[in-house]
Amino acid sequence: MSTLTYPLADSTTMLRRNLVHAKRYPGMTIGVILMPVILLLLFNYVFGGALGQATGGAKYIDYIVPGMMLMIPAYLVAGIAVSVASDMAEGIVARFRTMPIDHSSILTGQVVGTLIQGLLGVGLMVGVGVAMGFRSHATVLEWVLAFGLIALTIFGLSWLGVGFGLAASNPESASNTPMPILFLPFLGSGLVPTGTMPAGVRQFAEYQPFTPLTETIRGLLMGTPIGNNGIIAVAWCAGFIVIGYLWSRALFRRKTS
Repeated sequence: MSTLTYPLADSTTMLRRNLVHAKRYPGMTIGVILMPVILLLLFNYVFGGALGQATGGAKYIDYIVPGMMLMIPAYLVAGIAVSVASDMAEGIVARFRTMPIDHSSILTGQVVGTLIQGLLGVGLMVGVGVAMGFRSHATVLEWVLAFGLIALTIFGLSWLGVGFGLAASNPESASNTPMPILFLPFLGSGLVPTGTMPAGVRQFAEYQPFTPLTETIRGLLMGTPIGNNGIIAVAWCAGFIVIGYLWSRALFRRKTS
């Protein structure tokens, strides 16, 4: 085997381990994925009449679904943080370190497993949205690009989640530290246009990462203008990946040295 084959094989093994673990203990995964779906139902059927007036005549379900699709990547940050912190607390990582495997595969398996779960959750979100009346005239290519951007977002935020989990002293604190990220989708253009917000809040909403991400996905699926939001969204994702990966690797080396 080449020097590249060993890490890939080890990462595949760790991915399989995380998927089996998620299948046997589905509580965290189900909670993380179902909560955004419940929020979609709540905002559309309870607040949709009032909030829909701010969308400029578009059906509120058509406006909100692209934003709610990004709730799942945000919620997954807490899920992977708790999972990593639990592995560290239970000593399973120390056991893996005694085995002849590539140590970085432990983290990579967590991230790729979260990516797969996240994309399945987004697919469920779209299915529920369609059942509620969401209609998109996007082409197959536009759907692929939208899911590609969501996958990039999940991948980047998952590395940040790994960092939160490694930095936490226990699983309980790991579930709390990513809270600011969980609130960001609510403070962007996912629920209402930023133009309806008061000054200060509007500026924050326009410059935080979830607004360009939402506007890009909404533009791909609903045909609204994207402008430079696509470039900004990809840049944010790249930043998440680089910062999260470097931070996680540094913490992992420190905790396992």
